[in-house]
Amino acid sequence: MIFDYAVIALYFAVMLGVGWWGMRRSRSKEDFLVAGRRLGPVFYTGTLAAVVLGGASTIGSTSLGYEYGISGLWLAAMLGLGILALSLLFSRKLSQLGVYTVSEVFELRYNAAGRLLSGIIMIAYDLMVAVTATLAVGTLFDVLLGIPRVPAILIGGGIVVLYTVLGGMWSITLTDLLQFFIMTAGIFAVLLPVSVMRAGGTDSLVQSLPSSYFDVTAIGGDKIFSYFLIYFFGMLIGQDVWQRVFTARTERVARYAGVAAGVYVALYGTAAAAIGMAAKVLFPDLPNVDDAFATVAQGVLPAGLRGLVLAAALAALMSTASATILASSTIAANDIYARFSQRTAGVAVNRVFAVGGGVVVIVASLLVRDVVGALTIAYNLLVGGVLVPIVGALFWRRASAAGALASMLVGSLTVIGLMIAYGMDANEPIYVGLISSVVVFVAVSLLAPPTEQTQLDSWQRRLRGEAAVAR
Repeated sequence: MIFDYAVIALYFAVMLGVGWWGMRRSRSKEDFLVAGRRLGPVFYTGTLAAVVLGGASTIGSTSLGYEYGISGLWLAAMLGLGILALSLLFSRKLSQLGVYTVSEVFELRYNAAGRLLSGIIMIAYDLMVAVTATLAVGTLFDVLLGIPRVPAILIGGGIVVLYTVLGGMWSITLTDLLQFFIMTAGIFAVLLPVSVMRAGGTDSLVQSLPSSYFDVTAIGGDKIFSYFLIYFFGMLIGQDVWQRVFTARTERVARYAGVAAGVYVALYGTAAAAIGMAAKVLFPDLPNVDDAFATVAQGVLPAGLRGLVLAAALAALMSTASATILASSTIAANDIYARFSQRTAGVAVNRVFAVGGGVVVIVASLLVRDVVGALTIAYNLLVGGVLVPIVGALFWRRASAAGALASMLVGSLTVIGLMIAYGMDANEPIYVGLISSVVVFVAVSLLAPPTEQTQLDSWQRRLRGEAAVAR
């Protein structure tokens, strides 16, 4: 056990050291928020993959593999497909906008009220995603190292907040790249082959598990479709993901390195599901399926390697937590505080809001328990409230500010109401919420006066990269 503690202590020390180094590179607001918009393909691939792979992709996909078999890959696969679609269809437009947040798009295309409302929704989404990652940190520490959940969350969450506040996007990018390599080694090179081997190899898996565990659709068509609606579309519009796109040095980097990141995410989910299948053979009667990842790591790995795999899992979780804390604080500082205070949100202000967001995440993590459920809430709210107006802004000239506001309000309230009525795991909230958002957006946009031609012309110039201003 002492070796495991040593590995984790070294990992935390390196994260803090990189955070300090990133602080020295964050000389401007653009450095702090989008790493100066100058990441090349290696850094960009690593940071984009790392931000997507968090608690649900690691702990959640393993637990789904434990319950359903290989079809547990669909959660992460939809995240990966979403990144592929974003990179191929939207990255060029996003790179040319020259903005910091999704909510800025709402003001440029619609109005200031749209920016405010979308900002509130996006902050709620990002904070909830950060909570899921921090929750999973507590689970891993508890099962693998015997550290109780509360101090584990305080330690892990505190380190994430510290290096995020120190260097912003530069710190996160540098730690993400390191975390990307640790994740790759820990999951693909260590835990996957060792757990399958300890379970008796692939032949033993086939003999020991029901045939449904090898059916890629066994999780159910309704569940796969709901993952498509929530996670695929969520990748297209999340501030944490868009903020990564804004860091790319060129449109080509955003496109092709983004494709590589999407493929990696899908493969990672497949590996996690396979680890869950091995865990089912080795530990068939776990009282809590969310403990499958930590239990199999604890049971099959020797000291030292166990610490490496724990570091890999922590890398996935902490990269997501840091990204979403920065994303929520970026919106809070630049889209809400700066609007009401009439002041520019510089680096110092953004750091203050990052601290506040981190505190909110840590406190919420001490109160919430369900990782996948919390993530479902976040993506239901994001997709139901913001997807339709964003797609309309990018592709429909007749889209109006009134339609966007009505769509966000109706979609968000519908999703929240149906989650209360049917539960967090129900499919109805996202189905009905998304349909209502589309109907209201189209109907109100057609009934409302069209957007003024001067604003549309300005928006089109922005999309072509002709009017993006240095901030």
